[in-house]
Amino acid sequence: MATLISQQQGQRKPISKLTQDLLAGTTGGWAQVLVGQPLDTIKVRLQTTQHAKGAMDCFRQLVTREGLPGFYRGVMSPLVGIGFCNAVMFMSNGYFRNLLQQPDDQLSIVRIGVAGSMAGWVMAFLNCPIELLKVKLQTQDPKGVIGLHGNLEPPFKGVIDCGIRSIRTQGLLGIYRGTWMTLLRDVPGYFGYFVCYEGTKRVFQSLKPNEQLSTSELLIAGGLSGIAAWIPSYPQDVIKSCYQNDPRYKTYRQVFYHILRMRGSRAFFVGIVPAMARAFPANAATFFVYEMTIQAMN
Repeated sequence: MATLISQQQGQRKPISKLTQDLLAGTTGGWAQVLVGQPLDTIKVRLQTTQHAKGAMDCFRQLVTREGLPGFYRGVMSPLVGIGFCNAVMFMSNGYFRNLLQQPDDQLSIVRIGVAGSMAGWVMAFLNCPIELLKVKLQTQDPKGVIGLHGNLEPPFKGVIDCGIRSIRTQGLLGIYRGTWMTLLRDVPGYFGYFVCYEGTKRVFQSLKPNEQLSTSELLIAGGLSGIAAWIPSYPQDVIKSCYQNDPRYKTYRQVFYHILRMRGSRAFFVGIVPAMARAFPANAATFFVYEMTIQAMN
């Protein structure tokens, strides 16, 4: 009996790379949302409103008015979506890396970045509707939300109600409002994301060629990659959030000039402190859980 079991274990097929990326990406995405949602809520509030003087003031207002649950307002949309999105991100990144891979040659950092940009192009079409619902739920006032014609409407009851009402007022393409700006954010953002992660790992590995990377080294590489992703893409995220939050905006140019006129050029970087503060632990958790899940499956 023991021999039969050992033979069956020996004959067990290895899990395909596609399946590994799917499962590991999903668990990594969940870790990212749970760790990063509170600071993401502060970032979006700072981007889309002028009621808070800074990150700490926004934090105090959230605690006073909504309590700790306020930091996780709108969390269901990314929790359901980001797991799937992360799976697609790692799967598409792996696919594009294979396309760019030359036989018997290590993939260069530049090609890793190009594969990341191509994955970012794919991701924009998934991120846009998920983030639109998240932004609307994170920024809504308990008194109501701004309608298409500037009128005050009842607050959203949840992510499903938000999605249904967005489609009802703006059509099916309404949930894809902000797609082009999401593309302009994600293509350079994912370039920096994967270049920094793989580059940092290679630097650590060069210091100890015959050893595996430690947990702390993986966490540092993942955390720095999250920060690197924001450097070329943060102003685009501000414009996207404002455009998605207020249906009265007709063009990105209108958003750009309105922000510039009303709040000045510094407004394109408002919320960057909580964004960076969130980026390190959230992406450290993402890549660490991803790597550990891959390791467990292997």
